Amino acid sequence: MSTLKELYTKEIIPSLKKEHNYKTIMQVPKLEKIVINMGVGEGSHDDKFIVAALKDLETITGQKAVVTKARKSIAGFKLREGQTIGVKVTLRNENMYNFMEKLIKVALPRVRDFRGISNHSFDGHGNYTLGIKEQLIFPEIEYDNILKIRGMDIVFVTTAKTNKEAESLLKAFGMPFKN
Repeated sequence: MSTLKELYTKEIIPSLKKEHNYKTIMQVPKLEKIVINMGVGEGSHDDKFIVAALKDLETITGQKAVVTKARKSIAGFKLREGQTIGVKVTLRNENMYNFMEKLIKVALPRVRDFRGISNHSFDGHGNYTLGIKEQLIFPEIEYDNILKIRGMDIVFVTTAKTNKEAESLLKAFGMPFKN
């Protein structure tokens, strides 16, 4: 069992139950899944960008990535329905906790001029989105082997009802929020 999962069951549940006055442990919010999305704009014209992004995302997460396609055509972006636009991975259970631990303890401290992550990226329903500018912050990615530096969106989906509950859950996991 991962250390973050043990931390959640032994320390976070009792502390959040006390902090938010929950009656049962079933009311305590939990992390449901982590969705990592990498947009590949040039991928619609050249498949090598999609393959490189798939390989990078699979290396980072240790799980098979899927290709995302456009749902509708947008002429302004030269985009056709069904055209490949990115790659994504949905992490749950052990993989989710392992990735979160790697993100908090290894990857985020490697960001240049890192002063913490914003606490304004909650969606109002207890989900948090974190944008990363380059995939090089993960130790598995070798600079010489990447085709192009690209960013990614990491979405933490929780069962929390409010932003405050979700923020206290993610803080308990060790997310380095500003102030």
